[in-house]
Amino acid sequence: MLTQDKITEIYCIVDDFCKDHSTEISKRQVLPNDGKKHRSRSCEMSDSEIMTVLLMFHFGTFRNFKHYYLYYIGVHMRNEFPKQLSYNRFIEIEHRVFTPMMFFLNGICFGKCTGITFVDSTKISVCHNKRIKRNKVFEGFAQLGKSTMGWFYGFKLHLVCNDKGELLSFCLTPGNVDDRDPNTLKNLTRDLFGKLFADKGYISASLLKRFSKREYIWLQVLKAR
Repeated sequence: MLTQDKITEIYCIVDDFCKDHSTEISKRQVLPNDGKKHRSRSCEMSDSEIMTVLLMFHFGTFRNFKHYYLYYIGVHMRNEFPKQLSYNRFIEIEHRVFTPMMFFLNGICFGKCTGITFVDSTKISVCHNKRIKRNKVFEGFAQLGKSTMGWFYGFKLHLVCNDKGELLSFCLTPGNVDDRDPNTLKNLTRDLFGKLFADKGYISASLLKRFSKREYIWLQVLKAR
């Protein structure tokens, strides 16, 4: 459960990161030399606040972001975020923190490999199965795939964590990419060593052979009892 001190700590870490990130971007930013004035529309909520709200969502037990934002942030977090945006406006602008969020996760939030690592994937559906044929969200990116829970249309999130539950790496692929895809696993396990544990969905003779050639990591399949 998030305490007041923990929320403050998360915000301070994110805010320091955003300041450093903004400074580095401004040094390398090239403005168009067309003689026109380019507006930089400001937002009442800072990037630090937006990222903190997004990070806090994953610490809670809310099943959807809308309910979390309206009834937790909007009701109980008024003092912490006094310049809150409406839910619709927040959804419209949250994409602007995508790049700094990825840098933040990769640079600060990941744990360290301990020699015992687990890999698995989960589906991310973009629509109900009944609306797959007429769905246009993520058209050209989302694909039809199948998991242990059945068919779905969307993406697969591949996660790697250590025995402490710390996230080590992640990868987002179209839904039709197999868990045993060698390129995906190569990217996920690039800096790992020791033993890599997976479920029976990762059983593949070629994959086991590939991992047996890597002296610093071995793949072991966990069989369901």
